[in-house]
Amino acid sequence: MTKPDPLARYNAKRDFAKTAEPRGEIAKGEGRTFMVQKHDATRLHWDFRLEVDGVLKSWAVTRGPSLDPGEKRLAVRTEDHPMSYATFEGTIPKGEYGGGTVMLWDRGTWAPVPGKSAKDLDKGHLHFTLEGERMKGEWLLIRLKPRGKEKRENWLLRKIDDGYAGATDTLVETGLTSVATGRTMQEIAEGKKPSPRRRPGPPSDRANPSAPRPRRGDAKRPAFRPPQLATLVDTVPAGNGWLHEMKYDGYRALVAIGEGGPRVYTRSGLDWTDKFTGIAEAAATLPAASALIDGEVVAFKQGKPDFSTLQDALSNGSGDLAFFAFDLLEHDGEDLTDLPQIERKERLRTLLDGADSRLLFSEHVLGAGEKLFEAMCREGHEGVISKRADAPYRCKRTKGWLKIKCTRRQEFVILGWLPSSASGRGLKSVLLGVHEGGALRYAGKVGTGFNATNSADLMDKLARIERKTPPADVPKVAARGAQWVTPKLVAEVAFAEFTAENVVRHASFIALRDDKPAAEIVPERVAPPPPASQSDVKISSRDRVIFPDSKITKGDLADYYAAVAPILLPWLAHRPISLVRCPQGRAKQCFFQKHDAGSFGAHVHHVDIREKDGSIEPYLWVDDADGVRACVQMGTIEFHGWGSRVEDVERPDRLVFDLDPDEGLDFARVKTAAEDLKQHLADMGLTSFPMLTGGKGVHVIVPLTPQAEWPAAKSFADRFARALAQAEPDRFTANLKKAERKGRIFIDYLRNQRGSTAVMPYVARARPGAPVSAPVSWSELRDADSAQLFSVRDAALLLERATGRALAGWGQADQVLPDL
Repeated sequence: MTKPDPLARYNAKRDFAKTAEPRGEIAKGEGRTFMVQKHDATRLHWDFRLEVDGVLKSWAVTRGPSLDPGEKRLAVRTEDHPMSYATFEGTIPKGEYGGGTVMLWDRGTWAPVPGKSAKDLDKGHLHFTLEGERMKGEWLLIRLKPRGKEKRENWLLRKIDDGYAGATDTLVETGLTSVATGRTMQEIAEGKKPSPRRRPGPPSDRANPSAPRPRRGDAKRPAFRPPQLATLVDTVPAGNGWLHEMKYDGYRALVAIGEGGPRVYTRSGLDWTDKFTGIAEAAATLPAASALIDGEVVAFKQGKPDFSTLQDALSNGSGDLAFFAFDLLEHDGEDLTDLPQIERKERLRTLLDGADSRLLFSEHVLGAGEKLFEAMCREGHEGVISKRADAPYRCKRTKGWLKIKCTRRQEFVILGWLPSSASGRGLKSVLLGVHEGGALRYAGKVGTGFNATNSADLMDKLARIERKTPPADVPKVAARGAQWVTPKLVAEVAFAEFTAENVVRHASFIALRDDKPAAEIVPERVAPPPPASQSDVKISSRDRVIFPDSKITKGDLADYYAAVAPILLPWLAHRPISLVRCPQGRAKQCFFQKHDAGSFGAHVHHVDIREKDGSIEPYLWVDDADGVRACVQMGTIEFHGWGSRVEDVERPDRLVFDLDPDEGLDFARVKTAAEDLKQHLADMGLTSFPMLTGGKGVHVIVPLTPQAEWPAAKSFADRFARALAQAEPDRFTANLKKAERKGRIFIDYLRNQRGSTAVMPYVARARPGAPVSAPVSWSELRDADSAQLFSVRDAALLLERATGRALAGWGQADQVLPDL
């Protein structure tokens, strides 16, 4: 019996004399190609396709794939497509089936997870992995039961919670260009010829923006720096001023990128690039001229980092290794170590966006460290690292980084070993020591944790460094029968506690540590927890009511800004600012201040900026929570920032389009307008993000690599806003006059000129109810019923949201102004 042609429906729906789509023919072989096409037909959707049995099994995903495991996207099964369709990009003529613009949005390979098969599609449940340019990690396709007489076959596409999970909208909102040609949907629709386009990035020489920009290791490679080390404590620090990360069970490493190729260094500065070749290969693909990244190399066992597995991989020269990156010290020639910790991490997140799967961003939580610690211990992990969110990077051990372990573990120098009397076992136990007071001190012995493999390896290494005398003063009972060695080897050991005699109790061998010199091994004692952070900026008149309607006081406002400082400062710090000061409260006289009059104290700085008339004026800026607090002490409610930073005031790093509705206009119209702006910007290849202003409107924010100067930025914003107003004069105006706003929304593009400011994220507004400006995702904006969803009473909620999946990557994009 002849098998039905799986491409019959595909061919029957198309007139190949009119469409450039390929004619359907079944391919030979069993490949594992996958691809996604963004398709602007009757309704915008993403066509997801998997190669199975010589054809592309296809689903139309109406809202596009999401990285959020909690988001299930409807995927409607469509006709099978030929393999030749995997490279199709162009425009299907109107009137033809599927008429509209098609972009090759993603491509790569797929495979069922171990133990599963492509035949599971017939069962309606496919669990698979993707290795694409945008979609990575584990995914699920689940078929839904039909409702009534429903003919179409509905499925759900869902992301599995793994290292590639992320924000709800990240993929569709940032994936704006073709992975094949670099074109936007608008350029494809206009028939512009494909031209490979480099990812935009920071200029190589900010003093010369026309100079070619070095990419991918073209600049001088940063030198090794000693890494910052954490202090051992026994309790997780409380408060929102700390961010908390998982403590990885691996090798600390610094990855340097630049001329001559990447290098991977151990914590002591040894070049281990030849041991971590896969990590170096992955680092070479990062879009950076130069960088120095701090992190940890790990190997996984049953989904968890495991040190023994890492050692086996290094010994055998095999196994998959990953690098969890948690700090960015240098980037494209810029030293970042003096920036706040949380800002360095956000820059790192942007650098690693879309990176090789061997390079992973170390996620963190703000506050709630005790909950994370409990979860890590419950799941068998090593513990957590807690870091001051506002602290700089320092190349030494500090109390700005703390480590809290689920079990006691540390390194010891091996002094000798005791032979075993058991048949087939050469090693009974190992004698341990530490350096203290200028000499080696005996610290106990370990006799468990050995197996045939690691004991044989250890015995081989011990045999090469034998000596006749003990290298330290060892008690006679412990020394009886011992074989001594030169103290060169370092062992990592888990133990319950130190006894009164300062020796380990209930110890278990974990592994040898080749990355740590024996001379540096000292006792690791638990330090007292750091005192709660105390600001030297005092808030006077804390009980003065600033917001009469809600009875919020000056002290309440100061406490709010102290709480949200870790999420406010990445946007506010190192930026010229203007302040809205209301010394007697928002109901009394308020005024705008942008110049430093010398009254704010040492925590508020100024940068000299030349005005239009040639005069030099000192503009205010802050770099830490105390600076913000000093401004609040002087009656500040609102913080408004320039679109550029004090280090480079002439080149903006963001555009802001403020959608300001006429009185009485429904907020739903503002939301629709923001969505329309987002789409128009996306058509030009620009990613944008919405922010509720805490007033009446919405800011549409476009992050930029600081390359174009202010005249170019203003010109782009001006022409963009006026083009929208001309296209839809009943909805929009670009005219500042109030009379022109009747029934319309003013697209305020004037924020994008030199010296203009816009309210920054998480800033309180001098309005009834003490609302605050707040970043939201595009999905959240659709559900918002006003621009005042949050107030100064919501600090804890805002902190929780800022580190949640919905806002992951908010405000971060590597892009430059296009031609308009």
